[in-house]
Amino acid sequence: MNKKKLDVIFAAPHPDDLEIGCGGAIALMAKNGYRVGMIHLTNGEPTPNGSPEIRIKEAHAAAEVLGVEVCEILPLTNRELMDCPKSRYALATVLRRYCPKILVGLAGKTPQASPDHYQSQLITEAARFYSQLTKWDDRFDNTPPHRIDHLIYRPIPNTAETLNYPTQFVVDISTTIEKKLAALKCYESQFTGQRFDRLRHYIESVAGAEGGRAGYRYGELYALPRPIGTKDMVNLLGSWEIPPPFQQESNNLR
Repeated sequence: MNKKKLDVIFAAPHPDDLEIGCGGAIALMAKNGYRVGMIHLTNGEPTPNGSPEIRIKEAHAAAEVLGVEVCEILPLTNRELMDCPKSRYALATVLRRYCPKILVGLAGKTPQASPDHYQSQLITEAARFYSQLTKWDDRFDNTPPHRIDHLIYRPIPNTAETLNYPTQFVVDISTTIEKKLAALKCYESQFTGQRFDRLRHYIESVAGAEGGRAGYRYGELYALPRPIGTKDMVNLLGSWEIPPPFQQESNNLR
């Protein structure tokens, strides 16, 4: 097991959730030299076409495509995932082991899909708090306390509720969307033929809409439960990449 510190950990309930929601940002951070970990709270089984052995193999293949340092599947139970002490301890132990600065988790209820998604949000929020607790090391495999600086949400685009956050930002995944799709292709037990075609359409549509809000071709929207601070407004804002309406491409000039 890799025991080195990580810069960021992404957590979600099932193998393929992180790839669908956050694959572009994960690949971009790895590409930029950050040490990234992916934590799947369950193995996602049973499913109609999978098995625990297949899902583990697919998850690690997808993690390799994205370039992450660590990929772990926790022994919590798919379909019965609940925010409870056992689940909080399991994720917090991983956080204390790898000491990330940033923790990213899914946010939002999906009543037309698995209730595990919302439970994972509650587990992630609690585990971030539990990670820093003192005089409780026996509950976390005797790992030392660790404070995580930033909790970031990946709001589920088709959640059943309207979510409002003090801060939202968009990650430009224009250079990594193909890696995101390649990682999802690793899940052959879940996405083949027409099902993968529909997933590709969903991914590209959401990424186009979220990216366009910030001037990017493709993006992933993230949120914080607090305002984001800056000591340099110019660098925080960067440049707006959509060209102005009066700027024409040279080959269109007459």
